[in-house]
This record gives sequence, structure tokens and C-alpha cells, in this order.
Amino acid sequence: MKLIVAVQELVTDGLPDVGPSWRDLHAIELESPLINAEMDLLDVQISLLDRPASELGRRRLRRAANKVLAARRTVTNRLGAGEAA
Repeated sequence: MKLIVAVQELVTDGLPDVGPSWRDLHAIELESPLINAEMDLLDVQISLLDRPASELGRRRLRRAANKVLAARRTVTNRLGAGEAA
């Protein structure tokens, strides 16, 4: 039995390591407080989906939203101050 195989070079052979650059990692590090605040807000929103609205739930949601706004302001100020790479 004879095998029929396409004769071609490997597509991925010789590609450089294409991981994130130090600039990408620095940008992620700068934005990590905002990412964490947005995740906290999402957690609160998900927890309120199957419950009736209560004063405690509204406060938690308001605090999480304010935390996102504060983190967004901090990241924006850092980027405006030239901390970004």
C-alpha cells in the first residue's frame, strides 16, 4: 500500500515566539485595577439577576459602579501622565 501525502513545508515551522511584548504586559498591568473593578461589578450584576431588588443590592451595585468609575479615572490619568509605554 502506498501512502499519498502532500509534500509541503510546515506552516508553523520557524515562527518566532509570538508571546505578549513587554508593552502589552505593561498595559495590562496598568489596566488591571479597572479590569478587577469591572469583574466585581459583573459579579454584583449577576448576583442581582435572580433576586428581588433590595436596598442592600442597590447599594452593592452603586458601590461597584463607583469603583469602576474611580478605576477608570485612575487609568485615564496614568495614561494622560505618560505612564503608558
